[in-house]
Amino acid sequence: MDRRQFLLAGSSLLTAAPFAPALAQAPVAARIGYIPIIGTAPVFVAHGEGWLKEAGIAATFTVFESGPNMIQAFASGTIDFYLAGIAPLAVARSRGVDVRVVAATAIAENVFVAAPALAKFFTPGVAPAAAFKAHKAATGKAARLATQPAGSVPNTTLQYWLWEIAKADKGDVEIVPMGIDATQQAVLAAAVEGATVREPALSIIQTRNPQIKLIAGGEELFPGQPGTVLAGSGAFVTKNPDAVQRVVGALIRAADLIAKDPDKATPHVGAALGKGIVDPALIRKGLTSPASKFEIDPRKIIEPSRAMQAYQVKLGSLEKELPFDGLFETQFYERAVKAAG
Repeated sequence: MDRRQFLLAGSSLLTAAPFAPALAQAPVAARIGYIPIIGTAPVFVAHGEGWLKEAGIAATFTVFESGPNMIQAFASGTIDFYLAGIAPLAVARSRGVDVRVVAATAIAENVFVAAPALAKFFTPGVAPAAAFKAHKAATGKAARLATQPAGSVPNTTLQYWLWEIAKADKGDVEIVPMGIDATQQAVLAAAVEGATVREPALSIIQTRNPQIKLIAGGEELFPGQPGTVLAGSGAFVTKNPDAVQRVVGALIRAADLIAKDPDKATPHVGAALGKGIVDPALIRKGLTSPASKFEIDPRKIIEPSRAMQAYQVKLGSLEKELPFDGLFETQFYERAVKAAG
């Protein structure tokens, strides 16, 4: 075929298919850091169903033991998305890290449980502060309570419940910071007397030891408790707004699937969190637990996040309250809802 024939052939193809779609763009690589909790489920359901791929995202995942630990990787540019609790992001912004919350994924996740040695003092009619005091009187030791590091949502909500709601005596408890997996193991081994946990840890530890008692739910620990969010780096969100828009739309679909068909969602979540070790039935139980409340709308956690930030200042884990301008990018969710409606 000579040059003239080649051009004529190309012209006829264009004429025959004037509305042919443009060549698909290469997928956008997205490095997502996450903590191993059920609150991250919408992202893994969207990934497992192929919706992130449809959104033009080639996702890779790295697990972290806590939100504060993940911030270091986020600040250094080794991950593009942060999938964990909202609280450490205020600290990150105070250090000049450009981070944008594009969606929530879950709320009211953290609950407080007592191991058998402490649980026996939490009897009907006994206030939590009195229960801690009775444990101290009986054992001579403060109750050791495991939670994640200072500045994290679990740590902040535990302290809020202890000091502001339960009015516990600070001499009756000892807060022991540790990672998520270590917290679960410490409760099961009775190395601590209590802990803040999230699903699937709650289902796992209560299944293995039914004497571990749920003492306070998420709303009791911190009213309106904000939880897990998906936040992108400022550079990634600015460069890839269309991809981010499609990701948020995929999360809405994922939350709907979890609510309507948890059996279908379970394998996707189990692959990420269970690694083939956790019984799928426990993952399934965690997805429908009272401690699992999936919420994608970031607007619903703005004011509770302000309240949590104010309390972090009181605790000293944050130097001062910071403006929320630019932290929440709610337009992605708003557009996704409008497009779906």
